[in-house]
Amino acid sequence: MGGAIVRGLCQNNKNNQYNISVSNPSQGKLDSLKQEYKDINITNDNIVASQDADIIILAVKPWLVAQVIDEISPEPQQIVVSVAAGIDLAQLDIFLGNQGNPIFRVIPNTAISVNASMTLISSYNATPQQEQLLLDLFAPIGMTMLIAERQMSAATSMTSCGIAYALKYIQASMQAGTELGIYPKEGMKMVAQTLKGAAELILQNDTHPMVEIDKVCTPGGYTIKGINTLDAHGYTTAIIEAIKASQS
Repeated sequence: MGGAIVRGLCQNNKNNQYNISVSNPSQGKLDSLKQEYKDINITNDNIVASQDADIIILAVKPWLVAQVIDEISPEPQQIVVSVAAGIDLAQLDIFLGNQGNPIFRVIPNTAISVNASMTLISSYNATPQQEQLLLDLFAPIGMTMLIAERQMSAATSMTSCGIAYALKYIQASMQAGTELGIYPKEGMKMVAQTLKGAAELILQNDTHPMVEIDKVCTPGGYTIKGINTLDAHGYTTAIIEAIKASQS
């Protein structure tokens, strides 16, 4: 996820408004990023990367968060952003020594690398201006939404995990298409564009999925037969249970 965030930010940093420094223990990953984006600073030293930063983004595994914070010792005025699942804002504040840092939890999904993330943001000790700063920072790489932390677990399941469920639908549709004589590569594009179109109907029209489904389901038509088949095989229930099961 850290690499996806860097790539997303760099793709929208054409005027160099951000001075981006990246730290990683793997020199190979750093060299790969540097080859793609010449203007970033790379280092193996977390302290060097963070010491003069206005915003520190912790894109590490949850069990490493406390260790990295202890290592870099952020100053009270530095904004600290965590993308680690399962580490809440109160825990982050304790790790930081309760010194009043503006703290954010940010959960993108992997589509951040193609500027199409659904990015969830929760804040603690932050001013409205700082909240807007984070919304603006991630806005060019997809849709951003400021939510209460109590909603973060469910929303993460719907968005960060949910992108896998959407991809699973594409995969299943490709398999069906192959059985019916459609080449997989062609079927993949057909279904991906169809899914993109469905999403745009909702986002642009601010409508409800059932309204759009009803437009396609003519009486006695093929689509309503397919919808009824999905329901008969527990499609809706499977999605609900998957989202509930994947809450952190």
